[in-house]
Amino acid sequence: MLVILAFIILFHIVSAILLFIATIKNAWWVVAADPNSIYADLWYVCNNTVCGPIPNSASSDAGYLQAVQATMILSTILCCVGFFVFILQLFRLKQGERFVFTAIIQLMSSLCVMIGASVYTAQHASFQGQNLQAGGYGYTFVLAWIAFPMTLISGLMYLVLRKRK
Repeated sequence: MLVILAFIILFHIVSAILLFIATIKNAWWVVAADPNSIYADLWYVCNNTVCGPIPNSASSDAGYLQAVQATMILSTILCCVGFFVFILQLFRLKQGERFVFTAIIQLMSSLCVMIGASVYTAQHASFQGQNLQAGGYGYTFVLAWIAFPMTLISGLMYLVLRKRK
């Protein structure tokens, strides 16, 4: 039982780390022209020397971008809250009870990641400038998609997990 518990804790921490990296780093979209590479994330567009905000990101035209920002931040927060709730439930639950509340929080985090990455996949062209159209998805976008099944599996493991001796 201790090995399963350690595996679940490790799985949850790795999910949280992936979510933090996917939300913070600036490589959701990459235009790789070697001397003048351009990287775009959810907040900034950067080249090798200068970073600036995404044009019109505060306007109503960028509603899709704001939805991706909100869901990725919410998923990261929910994943961290889920971990703390798990630690609390670990010491408070009676033996034989399931970690249902932790599972619900983790599944909501998984849903938020899926929504954010899906919206970005479908609507990235609507909030990117012409200089970014020739690029491709970056590694943090891939990390966001990897974080989705990890948080989903983590939530399902909490549903199955019972507190035993």
